[in-house]
Amino acid sequence: METVERGHGRLETRRYRTLGDLSGVPRSKLWEGMNMIGMVESRREIDGQVSIDTRYFIGSIGTSANRFAHAVRGHWGIENGLHWNLDISFREDECRVRQPVARENLAVLRHLALSRLKNDDTKVGLKNKRLKAACNEDYLAKLLFEWPENKEETRESGNSNISKA
Repeated sequence: METVERGHGRLETRRYRTLGDLSGVPRSKLWEGMNMIGMVESRREIDGQVSIDTRYFIGSIGTSANRFAHAVRGHWGIENGLHWNLDISFREDECRVRQPVARENLAVLRHLALSRLKNDDTKVGLKNKRLKAACNEDYLAKLLFEWPENKEETRESGNSNISKA
């Protein structure tokens, strides 16, 4: 399968290929549920400069190239959205903490805060929600301790350790 996208001054062509016969792949049985290996070849042209990037994936989604392409693009959309929010709302890239354990702890706290802020139904942006939580202890308590109002948009895991009061 191949996709072509134009925008932001660039032309990007992606070719998606999948392999489902894993009988020749050493130790493939060690990956429980793995039933495909996928490859994406991306060709980007920006102002006459061409770059080609090849990425490989393993998965358990079958060998449909369309499904594989959707999964790859969806993953990067989520990943990019998360990092954009962390950088813009929390200025994560400007953090100067260098100790590995402290960096990990702060990352966990930022992810937790971002999740709670996104699940809040207040009709303001993330930065304003943070400011409101800093200035209003009742709002902060709501964010930290109350169950989100719109339960359909929150994705509960089967092993949730947060119980509804």
